[in-house]
Amino acid sequence: MKAMILAAGVGSRLGHITADTPKPMVPVRGRPVMEHIVNLLRLYEIKDVVANLHYLPEMIMNYFGDGSGHGIRLAYSVEEKLLGTAGGVKTNQWFLDETFLVISGDALTDINLAAFLKFHREKKAVATIALKEVADVEQFGVVITDETGRIRNFQEKPKKEEALSNLVNTGIYIFEPEIFEMIPRGEFYDFGRNLFPLLVERGEPFYGYPMDGYWCDIGTVETYQKACQDVSAGLVRLYDGDDGAFKTVG
Repeated sequence: MKAMILAAGVGSRLGHITADTPKPMVPVRGRPVMEHIVNLLRLYEIKDVVANLHYLPEMIMNYFGDGSGHGIRLAYSVEEKLLGTAGGVKTNQWFLDETFLVISGDALTDINLAAFLKFHREKKAVATIALKEVADVEQFGVVITDETGRIRNFQEKPKKEEALSNLVNTGIYIFEPEIFEMIPRGEFYDFGRNLFPLLVERGEPFYGYPMDGYWCDIGTVETYQKACQDVSAGLVRLYDGDDGAFKTVG
């Protein structure tokens, strides 16, 4: 399986933290959050990776280079104009020619990618979203599934009393290359607003995987602080591959 890291976000909600730093380079336990994602990919033997960039791309490219120093093969696509989550993935269709993972470069997680892929394949899905149960759904996109896990509907940041589920979209996906025929090239196109409703409307095999483990979207100063505190409290497993072996450091 190949992977794409979504790393084009500006991170305006993080205020001064991202004034001169792209969001994927924000430090967590002394390393850029994107490096923790790269180490997670290495743990599951995912070595062929592409990342889309936009804001201060040189900082990311100078840090990771071609990926060889981090145990992967890393390519980049730089978006002069933001293309949205799906549009950015479409640009890399040439690279993503087999089952592939899409993961946010600014989220902290220790998701079991092997279990996620097994679920996707067992369901014979064209697309699968990793879902996380949360108490406060008002800041997230809520996903409604049936008893088989098939996705039937979405709610965008509903009030708690109106939410039909407490499972939210983590921004971690597995896709088959067939999805590219549904994404226009060279224009802004979003997974949540555009592609996912289309998959539901067309009746495509589209599933939600309730993940175990830790996940935190580092989108605001508050969630960034929470992620750092959770790491210090040992609530998330981070993998350090400096010596060629992975160690749980959280």
